[in-house]
Amino acid sequence: MIYKYKLKEVVTPSTSNSFQEQRIQAFEGIESKLDTLKKYIAKAKLHTIRYYRENPDSYNVLYGTDLADSYIKDLFTLFKDEK
Repeated sequence: MIYKYKLKEVVTPSTSNSFQEQRIQAFEGIESKLDTLKKYIAKAKLHTIRYYRENPDSYNVLYGTDLADSYIKDLFTLFKDEK
């Protein structure tokens, strides 16, 4: 089986400053991805509304909102400031 995932080379920072900078940059990357995700969610919502209007008797699930909600709850737990 072939996977599309490629391992990234781990570069060990030489100083605490560079380590801390990498950690802060990681948050900026997450924020950027969340901004993009919000756009995808909005488009998926519109697509779902359109689909259900065209198929009023449908019980089809177009997007896994239950799973997505579960992931988001996990993220809240991960980043909640209780320290």
